[in-house]
Amino acid sequence: DAHLYLNHLEQTDLQLSREPRALPQMKINPDVKSLFDFTYDDFELVGYDPHPHISAPVAV
Repeated sequence: DAHLYLNHLEQTDLQLSREPRALPQMKINPDVKSLFDFTYDDFELVGYDPHPHISAPVAV
């Protein structure tokens, strides 16, 4: 389910023309034993390779 604005059709075509890339992995520090002890540094996103940003005007 999606909706598109007329001023976003070119950006939509660009998005659909891109080849999907491999999904990244989330590495979590195995030494943390309690949910409440996690900090930002206990997580690492590995293999994230995004396509370049697609700019689009605000649709009103």
